Amino acid sequence: MKIIYENQVKALGACVDEFQEAGLFIIFGDNAPDELKDYCYSVSVNPIQGTIAAGQVLKVDDALYRITAVGSEAPHTLEGLGHCTINFSGQTTVDLPGTIYVENKPMPKLCVGTVLQIIEE
Repeated sequence: MKIIYENQVKALGACVDEFQEAGLFIIFGDNAPDELKDYCYSVSVNPIQGTIAAGQVLKVDDALYRITAVGSEAPHTLEGLGHCTINFSGQTTVDLPGTIYVENKPMPKLCVGTVLQIIEE
């Protein structure tokens, strides 16, 4: 098992629950634009150790989600800005380039201290 990416939720925007029904959440580093901060989970800007790819696993605390597709911009914005959308639709094609898609399972509840990892098994 290799950890490709790891981060921890530092703060929750006031409106993060608004995307719950849509089956997605957004993370962003400290430099999130003011108009987006309320909709994001705040994280640090951390490096990626390798390549993020379909077939790997997103681990949210103890919950595991198989990655089904990775947008072309997602690794760049994640590493450079701490910004990424995680979509729980299970789709295998990319609609939005800044999104990582994971299997269609109930979304986890994120809170301050939640650990996010991308793992290569």
